[in-house]
Amino acid sequence: MTDIARPLHSAYVLAVPDAEVTATWWETRFGFERWLEPPGWVFLRRGACDLRLGSCPGALSPREIGDHNYFGYVVVDAIDALFEQARARGLGSLAPPHDQPWGMREMFVQTPDGHRLVFAQEIAAPTRDV
Repeated sequence: MTDIARPLHSAYVLAVPDAEVTATWWETRFGFERWLEPPGWVFLRRGACDLRLGSCPGALSPREIGDHNYFGYVVVDAIDALFEQARARGLGSLAPPHDQPWGMREMFVQTPDGHRLVFAQEIAAPTRDV
């Protein structure tokens, strides 16, 4: 099969109660930077990861959907450094990164709005049981 539509970049679009408040959280905790602010929106970027936050005060809260509030999996090159940086910037109640049997070192983040995101780093090729 010819790969004619290879993904070049990805962005996550989140409905949040207040895009300004949520954007500030991503900026201060994880170093995301604003790059566009259309009415009712704040677009953030860190490296190849974009977040598009839309102010939707009447939307269903992610906390109401339980385990289905994960929205993304972002692979980084230095998970432990990201964890330490976020913790130094005031990120609370975050478990440190931990190794998974599928060859990734992962940490889970929950925003004040209740959305969850996994940051991960590849540590080894996954092994197959024979």
